[in-house]
Amino acid sequence: MKIESNKLVSITYTLTVDGAVVETVTNEKPLEFPYGAGFMLPKFEEMLVGKAQGDKFEFTLGIDDAYGDVVADMIVELPKNVFEVEGVVNEEMLATGSLLPMMDSEGNRLMGTVKENKDDVVLMDFNHPMAGKSLSFVGEVVSVGELTPEKLAEMTGGGGGCCGSGGCDDGGCGDGGCGDGGCADGGCGDDCKCDSEKDSCCSSDSKGGCCS
Repeated sequence: MKIESNKLVSITYTLTVDGAVVETVTNEKPLEFPYGAGFMLPKFEEMLVGKAQGDKFEFTLGIDDAYGDVVADMIVELPKNVFEVEGVVNEEMLATGSLLPMMDSEGNRLMGTVKENKDDVVLMDFNHPMAGKSLSFVGEVVSVGELTPEKLAEMTGGGGGCCGSGGCDDGGCGDGGCGDGGCADGGCGDDCKCDSEKDSCCSSDSKGGCCS
């Protein structure tokens, strides 16, 4: 059986970026995804089509086929009170390099990386962590099977798919939108709103977001 739309695909791989290995998926826990369901980057899937169990692959996705260039406008300063929960800011959460699940004023979920934690503001980068990078993959197809409606429903039950090069890991290539945090009340009001039960806060600022 070969990889094509509506097949359940399982693969292992090593991802290298700028000559350094950043992710390894092994046989103990291979990456499983429904081919053609939007879980993966389009070019990533294109490079796998027609392959069968046991086939090896090696390819590089250029910046345009991966997560695009770094967009300067997606690096913004947010007032630190956006991150308050019951009036307190968790400074450990705002360590440089931390990846936070957030939500904009229109209710869109996104991931932000802390670039700098200043006295009154936090510099956040909402570009994908792999923006501006070429991604090199070397791997093997573990299995190709039929995709049942039940399995597809199970895999998409959380809403949306993974990001394209590695599953829903924290901050990895398979994240970029796979975070499960967000604003407790589903949107941002006129003022900062906090839900202590869910440790979520909401900012009305157009560049603001929610943290959890």
